[in-house]
Amino acid sequence: MIRLEDVSKSYPTSAGRKVLMDHVTFTFPRGRSVALIGRNGAGKSTLLRMIGGAIAPDRGVIRRDARVSWPLGFGGAFQGSLTGAQNARFVARIYGFDTAEMVERVTEFSELGDFMYMPVRTYSSGMKARLSFAVSMAVHFDIYLIDELTAVGDAAFKRKCAETFRSKMGAADVIMVSHGTNNLRQYCDAGLVLEEGRLTYYDDVEDALSVHEENMRRPYRPQP
Repeated sequence: MIRLEDVSKSYPTSAGRKVLMDHVTFTFPRGRSVALIGRNGAGKSTLLRMIGGAIAPDRGVIRRDARVSWPLGFGGAFQGSLTGAQNARFVARIYGFDTAEMVERVTEFSELGDFMYMPVRTYSSGMKARLSFAVSMAVHFDIYLIDELTAVGDAAFKRKCAETFRSKMGAADVIMVSHGTNNLRQYCDAGLVLEEGRLTYYDDVEDALSVHEENMRRPYRPQP
C-alpha cells in the first residue's frame, strides 16, 4: 500500500512558485496498475521520485507498506563512480539479496559484458537503461514505478525486456508515466490524472485518458 497524506510539493521559478502537488491525500489501490497522466511539467516524474523516496515532499507524509522499486528510467538511481557490478551489489545488500547471484543475473540479462566492470558514468544512456532494467528485474518488488519505460537494444533484447516485464506484472502492481498512450493501455487498467496540483483517480484507464485529453483542450491554470 502507498498512501499520500496531505502532500504538497512546489518549485521556485522566475514567475513565482510552481505548485505540483497541493495538499494531496490519496491511497493507491492494490491489485491495480495505475497510469499517472498529466501535462508536460505537471509533476508526474516528481511524484514518482517522491514515492520512490528519492526526494521529499515540502509537507505531508508518504507511507509505503510494500516493497517499492525506484523509478525505472531515473538514471540517478546509480552512483556514476561505481561500476555496474558494484551498483548491483549495493542494491542487493539493500534488499537482502545474494550479491554474487545479483551480479550474475544482471550481467546475463543486460548483456553489458565487460562494461559491467566499468564506471557507470562511462555508459551511454542506452547502457544505463539496460543496467537499470536488469537490476530492477533481478529484485522482486510489490510495486514497480515506471518513468517513460523505453525499450533499448536490438529487437531480440526488446522482446526479452517485454516478456520479463509482463511476467513480473503477474504478481506486482505498476505506477506508470508515459507519453505513449499505447504503453499505458497495454500495462495499466486504472488512471490517475495530475492537473493543477490535484490528483483524480479513475477506475478505468480510458476514462482517465479522456479527461486528460479534455484538459489539454483548455488553457492551463497554475495554482497560485
